[in-house]
Amino acid sequence: MTGERVTAFGAGSFAALGDIINSSAHVGDVIREAVLLPPPADVVAEGGLWQVPRPATKVFVGRDADYERLAEALSAGGEVVVTQALTGLGGVGKSELALQYAHEQRARSRTVWWVAAEGPEQILSGLADLTRSLVPEAAREASDEEAARWAVGWLAAHPGWLLILDNVNEPTHLEPWLAVLEGGSVLVTSRRDVRWPGTTSTIRLGLLDPDAAIRLLMEVSGHTQPAERDTAAQIAEELGYLPLALDQAAAYIRQKRIPLARYLTALREQPARVYESAANGDKAQATIARLWDITLQALAQDAPDSIPLLQTLACYAPDAIPRALTTPPGTDPFTTDDALGTLASHNIITLTDHTISLHRLTQAVILHTTPTHHQPHHTALTWLLHTTPDDPQNNVNGWPQWRALLPHIHHLTTHYPTTPHPPELGTLLNQTSIFHNTQGQHQQAHTLLTTAITHTTLNDDHPDVATWLGNLAVTYSGLGRASEALPLFERALEITRVVLGDDHPDVATCLGNLAVTYCDLGRAWEALPLEQRALEITRVVLGDDHPRVAIRLENLAGTFSVLGHASKALPLFERALEITRAALGDDHPDVAIRLGNLAVIYCDLGRASEALPLEQRALEITRAALGDDHPTVAIRLGNLAATYRDLGRASEAVAAAVGAHRCALAGLGSGHPTTQALESFVERLKDLYGVPD
Repeated sequence: MTGERVTAFGAGSFAALGDIINSSAHVGDVIREAVLLPPPADVVAEGGLWQVPRPATKVFVGRDADYERLAEALSAGGEVVVTQALTGLGGVGKSELALQYAHEQRARSRTVWWVAAEGPEQILSGLADLTRSLVPEAAREASDEEAARWAVGWLAAHPGWLLILDNVNEPTHLEPWLAVLEGGSVLVTSRRDVRWPGTTSTIRLGLLDPDAAIRLLMEVSGHTQPAERDTAAQIAEELGYLPLALDQAAAYIRQKRIPLARYLTALREQPARVYESAANGDKAQATIARLWDITLQALAQDAPDSIPLLQTLACYAPDAIPRALTTPPGTDPFTTDDALGTLASHNIITLTDHTISLHRLTQAVILHTTPTHHQPHHTALTWLLHTTPDDPQNNVNGWPQWRALLPHIHHLTTHYPTTPHPPELGTLLNQTSIFHNTQGQHQQAHTLLTTAITHTTLNDDHPDVATWLGNLAVTYSGLGRASEALPLFERALEITRVVLGDDHPDVATCLGNLAVTYCDLGRAWEALPLEQRALEITRVVLGDDHPRVAIRLENLAGTFSVLGHASKALPLFERALEITRAALGDDHPDVAIRLGNLAVIYCDLGRASEALPLEQRALEITRAALGDDHPTVAIRLGNLAATYRDLGRASEAVAAAVGAHRCALAGLGSGHPTTQALESFVERLKDLYGVPD
């Protein structure tokens, strides 16, 4: 903080100036096109909007009464949100019932949209995908939060829709959305038999009755002769009348073109090594494990390449695995496509042009029955490292792919025990943390980096460890915890000097980051020589016009400003802006940082009228780059409010300050220093101008 301004070189905004070694994670270094989403009411989905994960099965038996109850409950709500909780045993057919209803409603509802909703991030992403399907160009650079909010507005403006949230784990994940979704019906599937929010109706599914199970098995397998009914009945009994098990068994029989009796013999002869004592005694998993024994033998004989592929896929989150993951460099895509086709033909996976999905029950059994020495999670890690886009901070075109991969990165991490992790996992977690930081998700970044550093096998003085420490320090700064960032920056500097020498530009980066932290902690006099040395190194190595020189100049200017030497800071800020514009263009977010800091100095020198257009332009660039609700927007609005105050424009000052506080509260939380500083600033402005609360 400088007075009542939140500046890019002051507390709460350190990340805007740091340039951490190897893909820095500062808020300011992000290049994005303007996010200009049209008014939701103006966007019409010609011909309707339709997304479901797969076609409904043609053989849908034994659920007529359940279907009628579902249809009645949803139709009774009209345009009111009605939530259905289809709870029951894994593999019992909850999602299939939802699919059947969705396909029947396609002709009636203008919009039918399916979201894999296992966690809050998946719900957010699924709603964001609705926006990106309607306005793909306008939404290309929008964050998931921005796109999801727009989707809710679009649904409210176009009533009569059906939204399906599949496999919800926690009722609390729904509450924020049920409060704002209006104009249609919401259908939820879940394994949780708990109390659900809102005015929900609950349908509990059980196993199929024997006659329906026999019919399903016979029709899907193609064995429809009356003489085969008794054998089908015995298979159905062995499989516990579980729809998923029956469907996969029938697919196997159809694929192999074998008699029912042969399958029954194989089913009975499988060793009892399945889940009787595992997975909390889940009978559904025991049934699928028996089925998997038979299928595994067939795959080993006919399609051996499909087995390690399937074991690797099971290490990712089960829904929407990008097919690009399965063809890393050096892989034959035709062989992979053949293996995927074989797995799909056995109903083991659901395959689309772009994604792969596994039933969670099947996934659990695959992982349980995979020999530990196979270690498919190592292969899964290698594939992710080959697929994640480079430079997660600046490569904006890669951000959609990062969003698609995030669930699988986080899920894969759970397969590694708390014992030392391979360095490759640390690299993946570090890169993922950088992406989270660019999105203002500092807590997620902190969790990943802490995991990488705590469990690494690398020596404490390895250069990668220095990088991770520096990025973790930036994360602490983003969370408003500068005192915790300080020792990390000091250690990163120590390692980097030993490994690279005193004159390396990465040493300058470490010096600059340490200096800004000193300023955040009120120790600007200690920061000054560090900034001067960082500038000297960077100029010698990279030249006077390099963008990193602009960062060094601006950090030095910020230190002068904190020390009360605004006149010394001014020419440095002006030169930093000049270099940045020449190197990156007028619309780059770094230009917004330079403009904002220059405006602060103008105000400090009593030149508020010259500061105002700089602040307004900085806000415009930042909103276009990061979206309306990014924490950096709060900084821009706070500075603009201070400038309005200095110019005596009371109403505009209060409005901007209130907007800044609201933005900081949403992005940083009530305990963050920036949020608290802005809250105090709002109160002082209201007292100054006599504005009631």
